[in-house]
Amino acid sequence: MENRTLGRTGRQVGVVGLGAWQLGADWGEVSEDDAFATLEAAVEAGVTFIDTADVYGDGRSEQIVGRFAKGRPELTVATKMGRRMEQVPANYVMANFRAWIDRSRQNLGVDTLDLVQLHCPPTPVYSTDAVFDALDTLVAERKLAAYGVSVETCEEALTAIARPGVATVQIILNAFRLKPLERVLPAARAAGVGIIARVPLASGLLSGRYDENTVFAPDDHRSYNRRGEAFDVGETFSGVDFATGLEAVRRLAPLVPEGVAMAQFALRWVIDQPGVSVVIPGARNPAQARANAGAAALAPLPSETLEAVRAVYDELIRPQVHHRW
Repeated sequence: MENRTLGRTGRQVGVVGLGAWQLGADWGEVSEDDAFATLEAAVEAGVTFIDTADVYGDGRSEQIVGRFAKGRPELTVATKMGRRMEQVPANYVMANFRAWIDRSRQNLGVDTLDLVQLHCPPTPVYSTDAVFDALDTLVAERKLAAYGVSVETCEEALTAIARPGVATVQIILNAFRLKPLERVLPAARAAGVGIIARVPLASGLLSGRYDENTVFAPDDHRSYNRRGEAFDVGETFSGVDFATGLEAVRRLAPLVPEGVAMAQFALRWVIDQPGVSVVIPGARNPAQARANAGAAALAPLPSETLEAVRAVYDELIRPQVHHRW
């Protein structure tokens, strides 16, 4: 698998990583055995970057990933913090950072966390000097090796990129979310900040496996967060109306090369965007993990295909999402 530099961390990571949200909660039940098998399949396929968070299953994902990663120094494990408390700027202070980080260190079984990301905090946090001073202190204390941010909006990303200590920015980027291509990715490249592309399959819409009759489990966020009832609606189907997303996928399907899965095509599209360090699709089973990793071996998409993807976005998707995030 192709390796790329993960921004200011200086670490080399496989261009396809693994998002471990599914291994914790909110995507239906995933057994511990299935979680370990999924991780094993991903690593065997060349994955070296795993992204988790303290809130996924209230620590379950971190614990599973930590047990799996023990004795595998070639892996980079990123976690996120901040969403286990009320989302107000006043909670983003050193005392809470220490508590959150210590819990993640225990869950992951490490002294120094590879990468800690603020987990989509309130917008004012990105402009608060004391927040980043505290994170710099934690790096100096070797509680964490590097820090980054996970953002909802492009403006938040640009504010974070201007911070000299920010190593990475995690942002939603997929064929249904093109706005980051305009300013965020160029700014990150210029600053040497890594881009971690999340929700690359638009919560599975871009896998091509769903239709109007698809039903998701009650404990799956694709059932309970379609209007943002639990968290930012942009995290579910990238904020795109389900029916509109299905129509867009039908229009994209003829662009997929023969013998390539729709999901692999969608991941290759992300990989081909200049400035992307790693894309982190989730997986619920070994077959999905292997298929996702296989996107790295595909040839880059031709320019006419990239233009056709943009045309579908401009007609169907842009009116719903471009002005929001």
